[in-house]
Parts: sequence; C-alpha cells; structure tokens
Amino acid sequence: MHFSAATLATQLRGRLVGDDVTCRGLNTDSREIRPGQLFVALRDVRDGHEFIAEAIARGAIAYVTDGQTVPGVTAIVVPDTWDALAEIGRISRSRMAGRVVGITGSVGKTTVKDLTHGVFASTYRTQATYLSYNNEIGLPLTLGNADEDVEIVVAEMGAKKPGHIAMLCEIARPTVGIITRIGLAHTEFFGSIDAVASAKAELVEALPTDGVAVLNGDDPFSVVIGERSSAPIVQFGLDAHCDVVATDVRLNDSAQASFHLSSPWGNSDVELSVHGAHQVSNALAAATAALWAGVPIDAVAHSISLVAPPPWRMNVVSYDSGVVIVNDAYNANPTSMEAALRALQALPASRRIALLGQMAELGPTAVEQHRSIAALATSLGIEVVGYQTDAYGDDAVPDVHAFIERVRPFRSGDAILVKGSRVAGMEHAVASLDHAISSVD
Repeated sequence: MHFSAATLATQLRGRLVGDDVTCRGLNTDSREIRPGQLFVALRDVRDGHEFIAEAIARGAIAYVTDGQTVPGVTAIVVPDTWDALAEIGRISRSRMAGRVVGITGSVGKTTVKDLTHGVFASTYRTQATYLSYNNEIGLPLTLGNADEDVEIVVAEMGAKKPGHIAMLCEIARPTVGIITRIGLAHTEFFGSIDAVASAKAELVEALPTDGVAVLNGDDPFSVVIGERSSAPIVQFGLDAHCDVVATDVRLNDSAQASFHLSSPWGNSDVELSVHGAHQVSNALAAATAALWAGVPIDAVAHSISLVAPPPWRMNVVSYDSGVVIVNDAYNANPTSMEAALRALQALPASRRIALLGQMAELGPTAVEQHRSIAALATSLGIEVVGYQTDAYGDDAVPDVHAFIERVRPFRSGDAILVKGSRVAGMEHAVASLDHAISSVD
C-alpha cells in the first residue's frame, strides 16, 4: 500500500510534522525497515521511540509517534501509536477489492496459511502473513504491506484471550474463515478447551453471509462453532460426511502424505511436500477454501504439492550418516505433540528418540498433559528425553550437549524429533545437533 503522510495524518486524527511524503508500506521493527516505509513506534516491552533514528537510518521515509519528533524527517503525531497501527490496518483493508482469508485454530495455523497462500497464488494475485505474524501487530502489517491490486490476502490469526480474534476480524473483515482444529493450547489463559473453541469461533461470527466458514469435520467442536456462523459452512476431513474428503491416505519413507481428494468441485490425487499424516487435514483446509473461491481442482492439486514446510515445523532432515532429524522446534501443545510423535513413529528407523521441551500455557492440566505425551511416546516405541524439564518423567537432560553425549554414537537408522514450546528455545538444540551429526557424516 502507498500512503500519503498528510492524508494518513488526517485519517489517524493526528497532525503532520514536516513535508508530505508517500510511504510504501510500513513496519514496527526498525531492523526490518525497507527504504520508503513508514515506521510505527510502539511502546511495548521495548519502546519503539528509542529506535526512530535507527529506522530513519535504514530508510524509513516517515514515522508515527505519540510525541517524540526528529528534525528534518516527516512525522505523524498521534495520541496512541497502537490505535494508529490498527487504524492503518482498517484503512488498508478498505482499499482492497479482493477477499481476506482468515485462519485460526489451536494447531497448524502457519502451515495452513502457507498451503492456502500456495493454492490461491496459482490463480489469484495473493499475499499472506509474513512468518507467524498473527496478532494485533502482524495483521495491520500484513494488510498495510499488501499491493493495491491484491486479490487475496491470507491472514493468520492467533489469540490468547476472548475477544482477541473478534478485534482482529474487525480490522481485517475476512470473507473466508478457516478453523484448523481445536485443541489444548493457551488453556492457562482461556481456562478450558470449550473456552478455546468459543474464542476461535469469533472468526466465523465475523464472516459475511456471502462468505464461507471452512471447518474441520473431523473435529467435534466444528458443530458448535458452525452454529455461530451466518455464512455457509463447508467441511473438510477424513470422514465421509465431509464436503471435501481425503481417502486412500499413504505416507512415504519421509512421512510425506499422498491421498485422493474428493469435492463438489472435482476430484484429484494429491502428493504433499510437508511431513506427517496430520498435514492431510491442513492441506484439505487450504484446498477447500481455494476450491470454493474458484481455483480449479488441477491447480489446487499441483500447487499444494509444491508448498514446503515453514521453518522449524516438521522439517525432516536426512544426513549422509543415515541419521534423520525431525525439526518441529517452533512450538508445542498436546495436539501438535501427538501429531509429531506419530510422524516420527511413521519414519523407517531402528531407534526413535524425542527430545522434548516443555509445553507452555497449559495451566492446571500441565502435569497431566506432559505425562500423557510421555505415555503415548512409550506406546509408539519412542524414547523420550526431557530438555531442561522433568515434566515428561525422570529421563531429562540439562542441555543439548548432555543429550548428545547420551545418544552417541549416532548411527544409521536413528530418527530424532526435537519439539517444544517457544520458551524452551528448541531451535538452539537443533543447531547443536546438526553440528554434531554433520561432523560424523
């Protein structure tokens, strides 16, 4: 989007300091500013006003502030920069003639976002949320950095409290709403899985009557969620009652699924590049939204097969030594942890080990959920080692170096899953493992 600083100042009920300039998109992170962008200084854990000079040095042509100004550089002075950022999101959305696809759920949001972007891009001018920027900062950035002629914007939406998704929908005004699946995530904040489902349902409540709610027909919560939608509902899943169905699901030696897709818009065989049987559901969600919007079935099947997994999400890396690392380090909750363990179990291996960090934000069920995951792993023939936590049992290590020493020597047939919540920093464990295994290739 291109913004006139003078016009934007009026729209934000602020005042312009300096010359009117044209801004090309926006950012709130001074480290990621591109030349010509608008920098929005937010007061958060770090005060963005401290980085105005850096943003300007990196090419920001103007900035939004709640008072602090720099001589010689255009500023838009507003009462509250958080409110201004949200309003920029609304302004950007109002300038779009195309559709917004909103995606939420307890698991799979980013992968579904990438798959949805891939299939829509085969037919429409499409842009999507960058990485996992799915909150009150990421959504306005997604909208404000979209091209003027965009036809589809795919927006991931996360939530940690009731009303959060409703607020995001008020900004984005989605036409299509995808809910991946309801599971035990953020229950520390919501209190129960029913409350999680209620919060996610805010997405379908925001849909217009000429939009569509794309729901997981294999998830029992889809029934109560669907009751809150005034838009038509299209269900995807493995169950025959769904509108868009996957049958004949098979996994190859890298745990990549193939299946037959049946839908009211046609049928096709599909092969996925992402890993794990649970990705079939994610692919169906993306395919359903695209088929409803007019993407031809052949284009859906071809384009969805080309989408690679996002960083740190079910990345299967095979080494010359025959060792396999399943890097699912980005985040974890009981639902995604079960899916990752089953994907590990599906890999051909003589030894399967799961290095697991804690699952955060589970509230009073945390102990029960961690022990349940440990029991599942044992039933699947997987050795569990806790990473800086004894939540999974007594078999734990204080750091990755202790883990490496425990499992040495690495040998052909080893398959190691690395997974945990963001607070566990599992990506650092992956980096050390990669170095240790590469050194013996």
